Amino acid sequence: MANQAKLNAAGKDFDFPVLQGSVGPEVIDIRKLYAQTGKFTFDPGFTSTASCESALTYIDGDEGVLLHRGYPIGQLAEHSSFMEVSYLLLNGELPSKDELDTFSYTISRHTMLHEQLATFYRGFRRDAHPMAIMCGVVGALSAFYHDSTDIADPEHRKISSHRLIAKMPTIAAMAYKYAVGQPFLYPDNNLSYTGNFLRMTFGVPAEEYEVIPAVEKAMDRIFILHADHEQNASTSTVRLAGSSGANPFACIAAGIACLWGPAHGGANEAALNMLKEIGTPDRIPHYIERAKDKNDPFRLMGFGHRVYKNYDPRATVMQSTVREVFEALKVTDPLFETALRLEEIALNDPYFVEKKLFPNVDFYSGIILSAIGFPTTMFTVLFALARTVGWVAQWNEMISDPGQKIGRPRQLYTGPTQRDYVPLDKR
Repeated sequence: MANQAKLNAAGKDFDFPVLQGSVGPEVIDIRKLYAQTGKFTFDPGFTSTASCESALTYIDGDEGVLLHRGYPIGQLAEHSSFMEVSYLLLNGELPSKDELDTFSYTISRHTMLHEQLATFYRGFRRDAHPMAIMCGVVGALSAFYHDSTDIADPEHRKISSHRLIAKMPTIAAMAYKYAVGQPFLYPDNNLSYTGNFLRMTFGVPAEEYEVIPAVEKAMDRIFILHADHEQNASTSTVRLAGSSGANPFACIAAGIACLWGPAHGGANEAALNMLKEIGTPDRIPHYIERAKDKNDPFRLMGFGHRVYKNYDPRATVMQSTVREVFEALKVTDPLFETALRLEEIALNDPYFVEKKLFPNVDFYSGIILSAIGFPTTMFTVLFALARTVGWVAQWNEMISDPGQKIGRPRQLYTGPTQRDYVPLDKR
């Protein structure tokens, strides 16, 4: 007999199956809870609720573990490429050389945007936030690529997934170019996925753009580290939108909108703003004391993580990448000296060590992106660019599940009970 969990409600005992994944905690299957007991569970934020089965990503926050299809994130970031990780997330296995070459070639042939979308960009104000532009443009893709929106057709799902992964760097680069008043650059498919994005962002038509290997490697790592992160807010949003049968472009646009929230995708921007507030290394001790004071509203941004109660495994990779980028670009900005000194102090201060407030991936990625030349308004855009592959992989997995139902959370109602309508002249 399968393992069971017993619930006593209203003097009656009810048994519910206990499920075990390939790794991780056991899960109590409460799908029949309401039918059997007439009661719901109450779980604001869904912190104790598994909303789906997934074979994509596993996180153990207590141990600082992040796996993509079973592979540790550190190994992937060190030895793999973003295209290879994208193939892994979409297909379940690492590709052979021929498979990777074919996949990379396919993606490179979808990088162009429909020319009319350039007109769409010009409908935005020049000072529009790049995330606002990205939300609008991605949502509009279904109007231009409606030949791949039949979600019941596996080939349509494959084509739309490839299109989204391929076009997101072009969309992001064009959002940046539009904001700074420079002409759009068409993709150069002779470059890598990441090198092409850097050129479209920072290149100009009249000059040859040189891709700096250390910067290209750093950006590729950042993309890998942000590719997927289990059932976070934006991924859950994509799945919820997809459960209604919405087209893939609309689902990804919904995920982008959710990611825009400062509590989700804006953390690296907040970390960089904190460093700007601190200013110089000599001011760090003052801010360290403020962070320790419970009555002071100041908090060290980019330290600690809601899921990881140990060191963020992605931060370990970024730690060395910061120095590689600084050296390649000959960075001398005091802001970056402050960041490195703050990292050193926090890693050795008993207060932060005891509370496990270690630097997370947002602390390092914001520093790197700023050093490369991205304005803070582009940080979340880059997050969305990278996370798109995770979103489409999660969406594909959900659509392929024959047992998938439309998402429909319940509620604990606390409003008035039924009452009779009172005519206006008697109120």
